[in-house]
Amino acid sequence: MTAPLKTIEGRDIAEAMRAIGARAKAAARTLALAPSAQKDASLAAMADAIRARTQKILAANSEDLADARAGGATEAFLDRLALDAKRIEAMAAGVELVRQLPDPVGTLTDAWTRPNGMRIERVRVPLGVVGVIFESRPNVTADAGALCLKAGNAVILRGGSEGFRSSRAIHAALAAGLVEAGLPEAAIALVPTRDRAAVGLMLSGLDGTIDVIVPRGGKGLVGRVQAEARVPVFAHLEGVCHVYVDKAADLAMAKNIVRNAKMRRTGVCGAAETLLVDRAGTAQLLAPLVAMLLDAGCEVRGDTATQMIDPRVTAASEEDWSTEYLDAIIAVKLVDGVEEAIAHIERYGSHHTDAIVTADARAAEKFLAEVDSAIVLHNASTQFADGGEFGFGAEIGIATGRLHARGPVGTEQLCSFKYRVRGSGQIRP
Repeated sequence: MTAPLKTIEGRDIAEAMRAIGARAKAAARTLALAPSAQKDASLAAMADAIRARTQKILAANSEDLADARAGGATEAFLDRLALDAKRIEAMAAGVELVRQLPDPVGTLTDAWTRPNGMRIERVRVPLGVVGVIFESRPNVTADAGALCLKAGNAVILRGGSEGFRSSRAIHAALAAGLVEAGLPEAAIALVPTRDRAAVGLMLSGLDGTIDVIVPRGGKGLVGRVQAEARVPVFAHLEGVCHVYVDKAADLAMAKNIVRNAKMRRTGVCGAAETLLVDRAGTAQLLAPLVAMLLDAGCEVRGDTATQMIDPRVTAASEEDWSTEYLDAIIAVKLVDGVEEAIAHIERYGSHHTDAIVTADARAAEKFLAEVDSAIVLHNASTQFADGGEFGFGAEIGIATGRLHARGPVGTEQLCSFKYRVRGSGQIRP
């Protein structure tokens, strides 16, 4: 008989994970009642601790990067994993920005009085314990920890194996901030093992201690979470994002938006993966856009018309129209106006983020109304699909589902609600 693994706190993984869940559940009760000032003091201390530990975080990240390179990681993956002083400062600033947001807990969202005199109020309350399973991006440790704390939730973080050391170094700063403000350290827990068994245990709900799961990672991770989770999930499976350039688009604007949407950071979920160009604007739009992308180092896979524009364009397959590359590759296709662009996005897209570039207000409004995605933009880059850019301070993820949360998941989306009813002796006839 195989001996149980002794990888967490001297106990086998299942026992240790149940203990982490129990402590998080108890911490969630404390956080739900914690005053705003105490939560904000903790967030301020976390930001200070992140800055103070910059060198320790960089050293840990350097080890993670070395292992990832040795394992043959792609440049896009390394970019997601890498931290530098600027990114660490942005992490700390993001925590401070979350601190400055209004406290959503206890917010009165609606109120009314019934004919019998009962007063009914709907107020925001925390979800409870949030389980976050993420890959490669160590900054998620800080973003998720800060957002959950602000919304009165405890969180159990399970980072990717590749960023294990980086996440531990960041988590140490968050734990220091909790302790300094007198909040339970278990409010932000980091699973201290690379063993994948921990993921399965979280998906089971840890004996009912986890209330919602948020996966941050590739299609494989998100697909597994959505298939196996026994608790609600906030997630998007893929970011197959489109930019549609209408015949009425300004060329200079279109070039800037398309370049940014594809090439700013190719490995983020809001990166454009398909460029749709209005056939009526082919003469003035297609060649300059394709040349700009190719000259920027982006591989272009195009339909027949696009291949004729430049010999560097390779043929797009049917699979390309629904592929999330997360790399410097884009699929390009001509469409017959906004109607066909919308139809293409509905067929091949992932309901994440899609943009139209046009000076035609009617075409823009039609696109915004009919494209069924969590985020739809007019004359702006798809890379604005980010909670920080929405003014949420940060995000715990982007959800493309239809229940409760959709789009960037910030503090308000990390709350549920309850009804408070105030009576004066009413009974039901």
